[in-house]
Amino acid sequence: MVNQHRLAQLTGLMRERGWDHLILYGHAWRKDHFRCLVNVSFSGTHAAAIVSRSGDVRCIVTDPWDAEAVNGTVVDDFAKGLKAAVSGSVAIAGMELMEARFVHAVGSPVSATLDVEELRRIKSADEIAKLQRACELADRGYQYFAQVIAPGMAEYELVAEVEGFLKSSGAEDNFMLIASGGTEVTGMKPPTERRFKLGDSVTTELTPQVDGYYAQICRTLVLGEPNPKQREAFGIFAEAQKAAEDFLKPGVNIADVARVQNDVFRKYGYGEYTGPKYTRVRGHNLGLHPDENPYVLEDVNYVVKKDMVIIAHPNTYLPLSGYMVFGDTLLVTADGCTCLNTTERKLFRK
Repeated sequence: MVNQHRLAQLTGLMRERGWDHLILYGHAWRKDHFRCLVNVSFSGTHAAAIVSRSGDVRCIVTDPWDAEAVNGTVVDDFAKGLKAAVSGSVAIAGMELMEARFVHAVGSPVSATLDVEELRRIKSADEIAKLQRACELADRGYQYFAQVIAPGMAEYELVAEVEGFLKSSGAEDNFMLIASGGTEVTGMKPPTERRFKLGDSVTTELTPQVDGYYAQICRTLVLGEPNPKQREAFGIFAEAQKAAEDFLKPGVNIADVARVQNDVFRKYGYGEYTGPKYTRVRGHNLGLHPDENPYVLEDVNYVVKKDMVIIAHPNTYLPLSGYMVFGDTLLVTADGCTCLNTTERKLFRK
């Protein structure tokens, strides 16, 4: 149940920082800090894996079912449970997510979030294998998406079909966004009642979770024959994504991974669409959370390392086509990167 490789990393970090106890906190939305050591998808409102400097691990949870799953202790008062479990100097990964009363219960802790996130960015062979399985499922999910979509279907009906397929195929969870229409579409969102029609551009981001780990794929599909402007726009997106993939390797700055994508848009006269008004990020790290740091942005400075897993997706609005998406999950190798997705790189049509 306990990831021994991660435990060794964490106890080493604790010795280096002089911490007596390290709390890995999770709640209903953000379970990743907890799961980096104890990979169980707890169902209660709160959970904590508490590591002593000697390497002992104790879990406290708020749901009796979780106590059995993690071989832990269920507590009625989570703050009192934390207080009773720690002593000395305390650090918390996920402290920024905690209620103030939980933080105050353990004295004057320090945040270990950035330190633990840094450890998590470098994936082990076991983690990479889980991410590869998640990518395989993402590819199958998009194949199913392209197979079942049809004019007249509502966005929420398509999302329900794809969610059902992914869950029945082994996904623990799936983060999915969608958008449809023409040049009026400015971004992706949860599904609406809008019904697809011929000529629509349909964008989606699929992010299935397998054994805790999320992988992602972004593709755009046109119902009917793509028009010249949609084809032109896709060519720009494909060139931008390839620029990132060709550039990505250990030692480069994540800011430059964003810059090489944005430079493609600038080359074609669309530089104004690379800013926050029209786009959020040019990619991000992947792992136990679907949207991990570091974000791929020109103002984020971070040195890329071997065995990081990053999606590069130059997703943005263009007046040619409306919002369009295109991206794949990339594993950073010793001298470059390799794509973990196998879905064809094209503007799909149905």
